[in-house]
Amino acid sequence: MTTLDRTSTSTLPHLRPRRSWVGVLVGVLLVVLALTSLFVGVSDVSPASVLTGGPDSDAAFLLVASRIPRTLAVILVGASLGIAGLIMQMLVRNKFVEPSTTGVTEFASLGMLTTMVFFPGLAVVGKMGVAAAFGLVGTWVFLRVVRFVPVRQLVLVPLVGIMLGGVVGAVTTFFAYRLDLLQSLGQWSQGSFATIMQGRYEFLWIAGAMVVVAWIAADRFSVIGLGEEFATNLGLDYRRVVAVGMLVIAVITAAVLVTAGMIPFLGLVVPNVVSLIIGDNVRRAIPWVAGTGAVFVLACDLIARVVRMPYEIPLSVIVGVVGAVLFLWLLLRRGSRAH
Repeated sequence: MTTLDRTSTSTLPHLRPRRSWVGVLVGVLLVVLALTSLFVGVSDVSPASVLTGGPDSDAAFLLVASRIPRTLAVILVGASLGIAGLIMQMLVRNKFVEPSTTGVTEFASLGMLTTMVFFPGLAVVGKMGVAAAFGLVGTWVFLRVVRFVPVRQLVLVPLVGIMLGGVVGAVTTFFAYRLDLLQSLGQWSQGSFATIMQGRYEFLWIAGAMVVVAWIAADRFSVIGLGEEFATNLGLDYRRVVAVGMLVIAVITAAVLVTAGMIPFLGLVVPNVVSLIIGDNVRRAIPWVAGTGAVFVLACDLIARVVRMPYEIPLSVIVGVVGAVLFLWLLLRRGSRAH
C-alpha cells in the first residue's frame, strides 16, 4: 500500500459520517429540485392538470416538449461542467481554474463566430465540432502558458487564464462588431435555458458521455494531479492522459456553449466545495461533483425563473453572482487546501 493509499484510508473513518449525510442531502435536493423544475413556469403545468387532462392535453404536451427537456438539460450542464472544472484543476494542479477562467470558453466562442462567418448554414453538430476544436486549442494554449507560472502562485494562474480569455474575447467581440454579428454571438454566449425544448438539448448527452470517460480515467487524473514527474515515475503516459483530459474539457465546453451558452464559475466552485467534504480523489469525487453541480444549476435556474415571473433572468447572471461570491470566499478563506 502506498503512502497516498494509506493517507486516503486513514481519513475515511473520519470523513465517512459527514460524507454519508451530505450525500443523502444532495440526492434528496436533486430529486426535489428536478420535480419542482417540471412544474415551475408561466404556463399552467401542474400534476393535477396533467392527470386530469390526459396525455393529449396542453399541460402534458408542454411537460414532454419543454419542461422535461429543460430539466434534463439543466442536470446535464451542471454535472458535465462540474466535471470539466475538476479535470482542469487536476491538469493544472490549481484549485482556482475552470474553462471560463482559463480562456477555453472564449476560444470556443471564437469557434462559434468562425462558423457564423465562413459556414453560416452549418448544422448544430458541425458548430459544436468547430467550437470543440477551438476549445481544444484554447486548453493547449493555456497549458503551455501556465508552464511558465510558478505552481505555488495560486492566484496568478487563474489571473493568467482570465487575461488570456479577455484577449480572445476582445478579438471575438471586435470581429463580431465589424461583421454585424454581435447580436447573433450574444445569443450563443448568454447562458440561458429559456429556449430549451425537445430537439434542442440532445447534444448535451455527448457531454454526459464525456463524464463517463472522465470516470473511467479518474485514477489517472488523480495521479497526474500530483505532477508530471510523479506520474511518469509510476509508468503513466502523462501526455496521453493530458490529451484525454483536454478532449473531455473541450467537448463539454462546446456542447454546453451551443446548447445553453456560457455558464461562469460553475466548474470552479463545485469541485472546491466537494473537495472540502471528501478530499481530492477524482474517482470518489466525480459522482459528488456531478450531483452537486446539477443541484447548484437547478437551484439557480429556479431562481432565474421565479424572481421576475413571468419574465426570466438569464441563468448566467444568477450563477455568475453566486459563483463570484463563492470564488472570493475560496480565495480569502484561511487554511485553503488549494494546490
